Amino acid sequence: MQKHIPITLLALIGMLQITVAQDKDKKDLGTQTVTVVKAYSPTISDAFKIKSVPTLNDSIVLQKKNIEYSINSVPVASTFTPAKGKAAGVEKTPPPTLYNSYASVGVGNYFNAAADFYTSRALNRDERLDVGLNHLSSSSDISDADLSTKFYNTKLSADYTKTDRDLVWGANIGFQHQLYNWYGLPKDVFSQTVIDGIDSKQNYFMGEAGAHMSMDNSFFKGGELRYRRFWDAVKSGENRAYFTPKFEFPVNDEVVALDVKIDYVGGSFKNANLNNTANDAGIDYGRLQFGISPSLQMLRDDLTLNLGVGFVYGLDMENSDGNFYIYPEVTASYRLLDETVIAYGGIEGELDQNSYYGFVEDNPYVSPTLGIQPTDKKYNAYVGLKGRLMPNLSYNVKGSYIAENRKPLYLMNPENQFRNDAKGYYYSNSFQVFYDDIKTLGFFGELNLDVNRDFTLGINAEVFNYNTETDNPAWNLPDLKASLFMDYQIGKQWFTGANLFYVGERKDLMAQAVQNVQPSDFPSEIVTLDAYFDINAHVGYRWTDQWSFFLNFNNIANNNYMRWANFQVQGFQVLGGAAYKFDF
Repeated sequence: MQKHIPITLLALIGMLQITVAQDKDKKDLGTQTVTVVKAYSPTISDAFKIKSVPTLNDSIVLQKKNIEYSINSVPVASTFTPAKGKAAGVEKTPPPTLYNSYASVGVGNYFNAAADFYTSRALNRDERLDVGLNHLSSSSDISDADLSTKFYNTKLSADYTKTDRDLVWGANIGFQHQLYNWYGLPKDVFSQTVIDGIDSKQNYFMGEAGAHMSMDNSFFKGGELRYRRFWDAVKSGENRAYFTPKFEFPVNDEVVALDVKIDYVGGSFKNANLNNTANDAGIDYGRLQFGISPSLQMLRDDLTLNLGVGFVYGLDMENSDGNFYIYPEVTASYRLLDETVIAYGGIEGELDQNSYYGFVEDNPYVSPTLGIQPTDKKYNAYVGLKGRLMPNLSYNVKGSYIAENRKPLYLMNPENQFRNDAKGYYYSNSFQVFYDDIKTLGFFGELNLDVNRDFTLGINAEVFNYNTETDNPAWNLPDLKASLFMDYQIGKQWFTGANLFYVGERKDLMAQAVQNVQPSDFPSEIVTLDAYFDINAHVGYRWTDQWSFFLNFNNIANNNYMRWANFQVQGFQVLGGAAYKFDF
């Protein structure tokens, strides 16, 4: 630094001398004009930028010293307490209490009585036992009837079921006892002495046992095996046994089903047909059927189609006569407008095995002198539409044409005073089974309205037109049937309901047996049974979850109509009682 000082002083002295010399030589230059040829456009040259971290060229570099420090946490007292939030409560409906047993008892006028009992007990995790008892009886007579009208019907059943992983199987038994009277005597025909000597009481007994099975993950899907013995108080007896295994075989995306049927019915009546004036021979019968029905089920987006055919061999064992039958089994349904319009149709047939027990269930006033034959239902062709007009209004309309051979019709037995059977059913107060070939054209319509969860209403009607092979009327078949029903839940405790049935006119035949004359030539007269309607209602009150009380009102219009010729029904009926649910 010392050698630079003299140099600097010399430079300053030189500059001062030059300045003084200029002042001495200065002359008056006068006024001059300066003409600007180019406009001034200043520019900014790049300025020297100072680096944010300059480079140090100092020979002495100070190193940064590491600073070590620590934080001492000091607790601070706080009195703040946050308020606890509470979720809004949602009112839950408690689940209904389920009981495994139920019992009800009711009594009413005409000394009518009704009782029901049912229990379903879990023996263990995969075993269950169900037991049921039903009873209905009347111990009083209809005032206008000449014979006793008392009846009762009691049935006891038990079913055992065991559930395994891929198998459900079980066994069941049942017993039934019925008592009825042939009280339908023609008016003003018989003297009081004859009436007093008529024993019109009939007892029916039934015992049955069966087994059932269903399987998953197997081509054998299950089946049912059942045996039933049915007999009455006049030494009539019947045996019925059938076995119906079912199979399924997947084929690509379709399912091929195979239903097999082996059905036997056989029995005997001690007494001859009432068209015979002499009771000199009984009636024996035996019918055996072997059937197989393959079918193919096809499922598409909106189409369900079942294509099948039934092959049945029917054997008359008493006469060693057999026949082979082929029946169509085709059904289809197609969704035209989702759930609004669904078209369906089909053509089906079968060989229906009739039985004495089945006839008694339809008409308990048949005589124990019946001929038992199967009904050849050649085909039942039908087409219809169903769906919903509104979310809570559904409908169903259908037209059908049915062809049946040997269709059983209930026809009044002729008055046959040549007979002296042990029971008094030969005074034109019982019914025989008359077989006829019938073609039936029918139309059906139905509407169901669900106003809300608590109120439902429905109505339906059927119209029939019959064409018989014998040119006789279709005995005791109505040309019109209709019904109206409703159910209403009033609050949590009260409930009520009603139904109305209407049945149109029917035809029957009143005849008198004559010796050595064909039944078709008996003196006879066609009688017309008036149409009738029956109004029924019920009301109930649920006192607790277990106790409830009810009142049933039947034939409210007190219409003393005849369901069968000369068989007048009870008038206005009231039956009240209580029901109790419990664990057993």
